[in-house]
Amino acid sequence: MREGAATGQTAFVLGGGGVRGAVEIGMVRALFEAGIRPDLIVGTSIGAINGALIANDPTLGVIDTLLHAWTSPEANAVYGDSLIVQLSRLVKTKTHLNSPAPLQRLLEAGLGEASRFEDLEVRLQVVAASIERAAEHVFDSGPLIPAILASASVPGLFPATRIGDEHFIDGGIVNSIPIEQAVDAGATRIFVLQVGRVETALEPPTTAVETARVAFEIARRHRFARDVATLPDAVDLFVLPSGGSLHGDDSMRAYRKLDTVRLRIDQAYEASRDFLFERGMPPLAAERPSS
Repeated sequence: MREGAATGQTAFVLGGGGVRGAVEIGMVRALFEAGIRPDLIVGTSIGAINGALIANDPTLGVIDTLLHAWTSPEANAVYGDSLIVQLSRLVKTKTHLNSPAPLQRLLEAGLGEASRFEDLEVRLQVVAASIERAAEHVFDSGPLIPAILASASVPGLFPATRIGDEHFIDGGIVNSIPIEQAVDAGATRIFVLQVGRVETALEPPTTAVETARVAFEIARRHRFARDVATLPDAVDLFVLPSGGSLHGDDSMRAYRKLDTVRLRIDQAYEASRDFLFERGMPPLAAERPSS
């Protein structure tokens, strides 16, 4: 992939990845400390949630907002139901384990119940998957909360989100790291905030569980690989490092491990700060943390 200095619009592309999306907080802190601000944010799934909060407040002050969104009691409530309650809901609905209500309340608290894309400080695009059209859909105008819920409606964990006459599920199904959208919107410098999966090499599976995981990873990653391979010459791409995976990240229950949030943030911040420094984008003196 190409790296270098570019002029023009700067985009932050925030990928999906559940609890591993906490790394995006460390990455955006490193970017803001280096004086890098987005003209456009594109997000999928957890990247849509983080991206909307950043688009609402594109300053270092958003770090506290993101931390609250990830570590508060309201955040714990998103996946906080007991296994018995979850299974009971699955039996009743036949489609999902968790209610979307706690996530909706969390978003409304951080963004405003009636918030719209047009209210944001930075232009935002949110990627979801339409069930009826079996196609990618990009939200960029109108009511904000429903669009984010649509992008983050992980199959099996949450119900599909109905908007108008369509039902939407997690955008990661069709485009987990939406680089193409940023390019199409005119970005010439793109910073990819990814959760670490693309950093890990895939190997032939030896068990049924590994077979399912590898198949899912190929489905998630092929679009990213294509977008990188076909990147226009005029676009500079920077894929920020996540700082590495943690033990248990491949577990089926990893999405509930919110106790790993601060470690993920710190690792990603340090790795991304060093990455940017090595490429001539050091922290600005006025924005270096006191500690």
